[in-house]
Amino acid sequence: MKVKEPVTEYVKLDKEGSYTYLDYLRFQFKERVELFRGKVVKMSPAPNRIHQTIMSNLGRELGNFFYKKSCQYFPSPFDVRLFPLKSGKDNTVVQPDACVVCDEKKLDKHGCAGAPDLVIEILAPGNLRKELDIKFRLYEEAGVKEYWIVEPANKTILLYRSLDKTFIASKPFVEGEDVESILFPVLKVPVTEIFLNVK
Repeated sequence: MKVKEPVTEYVKLDKEGSYTYLDYLRFQFKERVELFRGKVVKMSPAPNRIHQTIMSNLGRELGNFFYKKSCQYFPSPFDVRLFPLKSGKDNTVVQPDACVVCDEKKLDKHGCAGAPDLVIEILAPGNLRKELDIKFRLYEEAGVKEYWIVEPANKTILLYRSLDKTFIASKPFVEGEDVESILFPVLKVPVTEIFLNVK
């Protein structure tokens, strides 16, 4: 879906308001935000060292795996417009910690227009409800095919695959095992590598 360029005026935020992606492009906040079904949601403060270490580890493993392949790996910050949801409105914009997109037609200069094939989120103390409930449901409804939740506290990976737009959980992957993607059968990432230098 082609996105019109935003006009130069800026949106004034109303707590009761409902916003679209075009509004999102005009936002001028110091903090990064996401848009959940038209509602503006602040992202957590700057990620901590553990989060960034995991991001770096994932980038090395997945970046190398998808290098020169048709599917592309994108780390945050990267806008993903999840539409159409049931509402049919272009009013949900998320920034997953990482994602993989295989359909090149979904990619434009703004990011990804539609559901990525694989989404990865890293849990932090302040975002548990957002990642385990709100974004889980958004990704499920939008048709994300595989969702990894990285849990630093227990050094585990929770993997969900989509079956008719309903997420089905696999067993948790722990240190000493490989995360085995269902969507990409050749992709096997050692959990120990994901949590390397995480203390």
